[in-house]
Amino acid sequence: MRRAKAWHFAEIGAGEALRRDNEIRLSIPPADAQRYHDAQITDYDASNAQFENLPPVRLSVCARVQGTIRGTAGFGFWNHAFEPGKRRLRPPQALWFFFGSPPNDIALAKNVAGQGWKAATLNARRWQFYALLPLAPPGFLLMRNRRFYEAFWPLGQRAIGVSESLLDPALLDDFHRYTIEWREDRARFAVDGRVALQAKVEISKPLGFIAWVDNQYAVATPQGRFGRGLLDAPARQTLILRDLQITNLP
Repeated sequence: MRRAKAWHFAEIGAGEALRRDNEIRLSIPPADAQRYHDAQITDYDASNAQFENLPPVRLSVCARVQGTIRGTAGFGFWNHAFEPGKRRLRPPQALWFFFGSPPNDIALAKNVAGQGWKAATLNARRWQFYALLPLAPPGFLLMRNRRFYEAFWPLGQRAIGVSESLLDPALLDDFHRYTIEWREDRARFAVDGRVALQAKVEISKPLGFIAWVDNQYAVATPQGRFGRGLLDAPARQTLILRDLQITNLP
């Protein structure tokens, strides 16, 4: 078994990250939308983003939410898309459980809602993604036609390595065991031992673990809608984690 050598907590704005015994609480108290608020835990230092997680590896955690999330929350593996010391966004890679409240609309999986509680993969560092980039402007226009979307968006979805499965948001009201088994060519997501998503993956470089809650929303659709912003949090919203383990698999 391998646990992270050290957990790194971050509190931005009014965010609160607290660990007591075997429980981690990531919270945003009542706050307005004038600032970005975030509470998170990682197994890497964000200042250098040196990741350790490579397949075959297993993430296991019991989690629930208290309050109503206004923004995003989740946990899993990713490549810390904001480069340390730089403002630019590098192509994201992720294997995670992700929640986005309205008006989030990250609709990258065909016919899957762009908000809600999901198991999801994303890999925008594939050569197929770069090959399609020159076609993006006319492609956004074509995707506004339903027939073109149905016929051709699966190509775009595969190019960015997206697989998603919507989960029942009621799961967040109580503790459930979430697992991600990441192997060299695939990933298996499960809730209480029941498979939620199985996906092919082609991520060869290490990823970092992250769990977070914030007040941000984002929009990214095949039809060319993009945006981001902040939401007010009228009541405390908390992601609670118990028995967090990262384990090497045989």
